[in-house]
Amino acid sequence: MLREISPRELKQLLDRGEEVVVLDVREGEELALAAVPGARHIPMRDIPARLGELERDREIVVLCHHGIRSARVAQFLAQRDFPRVANLVGGIDAWSTTVDPKVPRY
Repeated sequence: MLREISPRELKQLLDRGEEVVVLDVREGEELALAAVPGARHIPMRDIPARLGELERDREIVVLCHHGIRSARVAQFLAQRDFPRVANLVGGIDAWSTTVDPKVPRY
């Protein structure tokens, strides 16, 4: 079963200084509109070719616009032996509405 995390839970992890990789799988044009500070950007279509760039032993929280693409990527990673992966429920849109209203919505 795919693990999910809320924007508030992710914010708490980040505030505590937890070693979390926030993986943004949106397109570059979307990233230019709104971003979570410190997130790592690898577009969804590039994930298979760039798996080697991700550390299997790190906590990875995947995000996109609303949580659909990121759920697919999180599932893909979990199936490839990434044991600590989660999907950010609601994506950057939910991050903006519940954690950081300075992040623009689109």
